[in-house]
Amino acid sequence: MSEQPSDTIKDPEDWTTGEEPATGAQLSYLSTLAREAGREVPDNLTKAQASSLIDELQEGSDRVSGD
Repeated sequence: MSEQPSDTIKDPEDWTTGEEPATGAQLSYLSTLAREAGREVPDNLTKAQASSLIDELQEGSDRVSGD
C-alpha cells in the first residue's frame, strides 16, 4: 500500500467553520496553556484563531513537549 499525503490536517484559516466563535473546549484548553505560559487569552477568538494560538502555546509547553 502506497503512502499518500494526508488531507486530515488543514490550515485553520482554510476551515469552513474557522470564522465561527471558538468552542468551549478550545477556550478551556487555551486558558490552561495561557496561564502556564503567563499569557492572556484575547477575547472573541474564532475557531481558527484559537487553534493557531493553541499550537503556538503548545510549542513552549512542558505539558505537550515533555521537556
